Amino acid sequence: MGYTYPAPPATVVGGDTVDVHHLLKTPSLVARRLRTLLEQRYIADFLLTGRFKAVGGSILYETGEPIFADDAPEAVAPGAEYPSTQADTGQLAAAKTTKWGQDIPVTDEAIARLGINPVDRAFAKLVNQSVKFVDSAALGVIASKVTQTFDVTGAGAPGAWTTGDAIVEGALLAKAKVTGLDEGYDPNVIVLSDIQWAKAIARLNAAGLLPRESANPLVSGTWPEALGLTWTKTNHSPTADPLMVDNTQLGGMADEDLGGPGYTSAGGVGVETKAIRDDRRDKYDLRARRVTVPVVLEPLAAIRITNTGV
Repeated sequence: MGYTYPAPPATVVGGDTVDVHHLLKTPSLVARRLRTLLEQRYIADFLLTGRFKAVGGSILYETGEPIFADDAPEAVAPGAEYPSTQADTGQLAAAKTTKWGQDIPVTDEAIARLGINPVDRAFAKLVNQSVKFVDSAALGVIASKVTQTFDVTGAGAPGAWTTGDAIVEGALLAKAKVTGLDEGYDPNVIVLSDIQWAKAIARLNAAGLLPRESANPLVSGTWPEALGLTWTKTNHSPTADPLMVDNTQLGGMADEDLGGPGYTSAGGVGVETKAIRDDRRDKYDLRARRVTVPVVLEPLAAIRITNTGV
C-alpha cells in the first residue's frame, strides 16, 4: 500500500449498543476502525519511507553506502574478459526498538448513552498521542543525524524568506547543494513548522507561484507541490530550521512484530490494537501500541535550511 500524507479527516459513523460491542469484540473490526484514523497521519513514515523489520528488539543496518563502484569502467575489446571491481558497503550501525503504547477505558455506560462516540474519541486520543511521540522521536533522530546545512543569509544566497522570490531561490540553492554531492540524492520534501508553513505558503501565493483555482493549497487544504518539493508541516520537529529531504533515500521505520493474543495490525504503519474486556468493571480497555525505531540510512540525503526568518 502506498503511503501519502496528509489524510482527510475520519468519518464518524453511528451505531447502536449491540453494534458497538460487536465491533469491540472483533479484532479485525477494531483494527479497521483505528486504521481509518491512522492512515497517512505519521509524518515520520512519510519522511522515512523504507519499511524494515526489527528482530529481537533491534536492527543492524549500514549507513553512508557509496553509490559508485571503487573503479571506473574500462574499455572492453570484443571477446575480452570484463575487469572486476569492488562495491564498498557503508558503516554498520545498530538501533534499538521502543514500544510506544497506552490504554484508554471505555465503559458500558458510555457506550449505552453515546453509542460509537466514546470509542471514536478514545481511538482519536490514542492516535494523536502515538503520532506525537513517534513523530517527535523520528524527527529528533533525523535532526541529530543531518549535519549538512544551507544558510540563506550567506554569501551569494538570497537572504531571509521575506518574499516568494527569496523562498524560491533559497529552496532551490539548498536543493542544489544536496544534488551537487553527485550521490544520487534528489530532495523532494520540505518540512516546516505550522507557523513557518503558513508564512512561506502565503508568500509563495502572493508571488503567484502556486497553482490557481481549486488546485491552490489555500483553497484545497492539501500540501502544495512546488519547485519539485512537497511542502509539509509539523510541530513535532526539535529544530526551528526547515528540513529538506529525499524521502526515497533518507531511511525507514523498523517495526517489530511482538505478536500476542488478541493483537491485530492496524495496517500501513505498524500499529497494533486490542480491545480488552474487563467484565468485573463493565468496561473495555482500548489499546494501541507501536514497537518501532527510526533508521536514517543516508544523512546526506537531507539538509537543514538556516536563518530563514520565518
